[in-house]
Amino acid sequence: MHRKGHVGAALAAYAPIGGLLVAAGIDSLAAVGGVVAVWLATLPDWDRRIPFVGHRGVTHTVHFAGAVGGLVGIAGALSGRSAGVWTAATLGGFGFLVGSVTILSHVAVDALTPMGVDPFRNGRRRSLDVTRAANPIANDALLALGVVSVGVAYVLGAAIAGSIPG
Repeated sequence: MHRKGHVGAALAAYAPIGGLLVAAGIDSLAAVGGVVAVWLATLPDWDRRIPFVGHRGVTHTVHFAGAVGGLVGIAGALSGRSAGVWTAATLGGFGFLVGSVTILSHVAVDALTPMGVDPFRNGRRRSLDVTRAANPIANDALLALGVVSVGVAYVLGAAIAGSIPG
């Protein structure tokens, strides 16, 4: 898929997490997580910029998702360390979750294309062959799905938190 499709998939995958944070009254962290998901949405496609790394190779695997999750988790833990161990651990876990889920959404959406992906690097490519990566309708639909998912998650989370007047 292209950028729009990957951003939409990342938002759709992140929406339940963000919605739970809003329900817990942690709107600012929910927003930060959404920004991180959008920022990481196309990271696996940076493989095109790295010599000797094939497209949809190692950067399109569950292993890469774990590695990115680990790095984002470390960043989260470091950002919360001054507030204590509990905050650092919580932000570390949150970072790991957001990073991993975002990369996994990228891999999953690329599995919709004829080229597919080999998510476990075991020589077995997976493709649902639903649409071509360059299909503008599919990419726009994924973006719309992501935006709507985040909106619904926010409204539901806010309703649970009791912060919607009504």
